[in-house]
Amino acid sequence: MLDQLTKRLATTFANMRRKGRISEDDVNEMLREVRVALLEADVNFQVAKDLIARIKEKAIGEEIFGSLTADQSIIKIVRDELTELMGSAETKFNWAPNPPTVILMCGLQGSGKTTTTAKLCQYLKRQGKNPMMVACDTQRPAAITQLQVLGEQIDVPVFALTDGTSPPEIAKQALARCKHMQNDVLVVDTAGRLSIDEPLMQELERVSQAIGAHENFLVLDASIGQEAVNIAKAFDERFKLTGTIFTKLDGDTRGGAVLSVRQVTGVPVRFIGVGERTDALETFHPDRIAERILGFGDVLGLIEQAELNINKEDAEELQAKMMSGGMDFEVMLGQFKMMKKMGPIQGILKKLPGIAGALPEGALDQINDGHMNRIEAIILSMTPQERKNPDIMNGSRRRRISRGSGVPVEEVNRLVQQLYDMRKMMKQAKKMEKRHTKFRKRR
Repeated sequence: MLDQLTKRLATTFANMRRKGRISEDDVNEMLREVRVALLEADVNFQVAKDLIARIKEKAIGEEIFGSLTADQSIIKIVRDELTELMGSAETKFNWAPNPPTVILMCGLQGSGKTTTTAKLCQYLKRQGKNPMMVACDTQRPAAITQLQVLGEQIDVPVFALTDGTSPPEIAKQALARCKHMQNDVLVVDTAGRLSIDEPLMQELERVSQAIGAHENFLVLDASIGQEAVNIAKAFDERFKLTGTIFTKLDGDTRGGAVLSVRQVTGVPVRFIGVGERTDALETFHPDRIAERILGFGDVLGLIEQAELNINKEDAEELQAKMMSGGMDFEVMLGQFKMMKKMGPIQGILKKLPGIAGALPEGALDQINDGHMNRIEAIILSMTPQERKNPDIMNGSRRRRISRGSGVPVEEVNRLVQQLYDMRKMMKQAKKMEKRHTKFRKRR
């Protein structure tokens, strides 16, 4: 998300390096670049203007913070202001004192509302909740079927009526069913329109009144730019929104509306969609997003992602094999399977600190799951014996693996060499660890 903004800011701050005290001219030059970067990312003009004014006020004449360099001082100010702009802290759920908690999902057609409803339920299940979905979108063809298919995928029940019952009545019956089945959360998928219109708003108001929603979430497509802010204002004026969810932030989008919506409307961003999978929904942490924009990555988010998707015992077993010198293609295959569970490889790399500035322009776009799939195909074309003992792979075996995986034999050779290089690195790491242990014992 916001990759272009990250790259522009990284270039701007790089030009601030090797400066001592920050002069007013230095600040003005840097702020011009930051303002352009924000506007190109589709941040609201007034929001960008106010943000720049606050940064300038704090930056002019600012002494270097401890041992930090000038550019790091500026980055700290920008990070703090970006975090404050987006809401300082994560907004907690408004859980009902007596279950079920009712969550109303609304938005325009094409924003990804139905898919996001399922993603939210998947998220709630990971939090130990027992959700139910209700299909109140009776306007769009196949909307009910889509929700039912998603419900089967994530093992969440779906309440739906196809006999012409009105959406408010469907929602009311679903709430009664939810209480009877002892589900503690009811997530309501409502109808969207191609644009905001009075019938849409009136229907949403009737549905909301029928069930007494505790949370009103507006699903917004990040690719529509500043129009997302206008849509949020229109919905919030009619019935109080408690949060927004931005979708399609994993695509080629500027995404600046994410920075603007809370400042303009007062409505916090609660979640962001970062992929097509039902588990591709992340809690919106303003401080982490600010650091990702500035190229610091999101190590905490990466750790949480790993904890959710990777079995701890399997990971420890793999690590033990690697450190014992038992690195083979079976272990490598296990590594790839674990990484796949965490989602697309680009998403993982973007959470690593400094990755945007370290790679050449466009390099990250070239890294995709297709490359990993090719390596996996090579390994799966090996016999179990070859995976465990790559030393036996002579020329004829490598040619057979090449034909079986559909890749040139040179790729097979490179992969085998990479395995040998990894073995050497693991042996060196083990030696260093032993030396360090002996040194600590002597002390």
